[in-house]
Amino acid sequence: MLITRYDPARQMNDFRRSFELLNTMLKNFETETAGNNEEEFDFVPAVNTRETENAYHLEVDLPGVKKEDIKVDIDEDKLVISGEKKLKNELKEDNYYKVESYYGNFKRSFAIPKEADVENIHAESKDGVLEVVIPKLEQAKLEKTKRVEVK
Repeated sequence: MLITRYDPARQMNDFRRSFELLNTMLKNFETETAGNNEEEFDFVPAVNTRETENAYHLEVDLPGVKKEDIKVDIDEDKLVISGEKKLKNELKEDNYYKVESYYGNFKRSFAIPKEADVENIHAESKDGVLEVVIPKLEQAKLEKTKRVEVK
C-alpha cells in the first residue's frame, strides 16, 4: 500500500484551479450586450437550429411576444435577435380581481457562417415561434461539389 502525505496547499491549489475553470466557462455563456455592459436581459428564449442543403434555419420560442416587438439585425458577422415581452393577464369576477403582468427584454446572438447569403435572410413569426431562414450562397454549393481534373 502506498502512503501519501496530506498536503493542504496542493488541495487548495486544485480547488482554486477548479473555480477558475468554472468562472471561465460561465463567462463564455454570458449573454452579450450591445454597448452597455450593465444591461440585463430578463429571459433567454430557447432556440432550435438546423441546416439543410440550401439554408440554415433558426427557430426561436417566443410565446406571448408580438412580431412588432421582435428585432432581427445583422451586426457585422452576427445575427442578433432581440425584443421585449409584454404580457398582461387580467381576470375579473364578482369579488375577485387578478392581474398578472410579465415584461422583459431578451437578446440572442449567432455567428453567421461565411457561406450565408446575408442579403436574403428571411424572418417570420407565427404562433409564438420566430423562424429565421439564412440561405446559402450558390458559390458555396458549387465549391463543395467541384471536381478537380487529374493531369
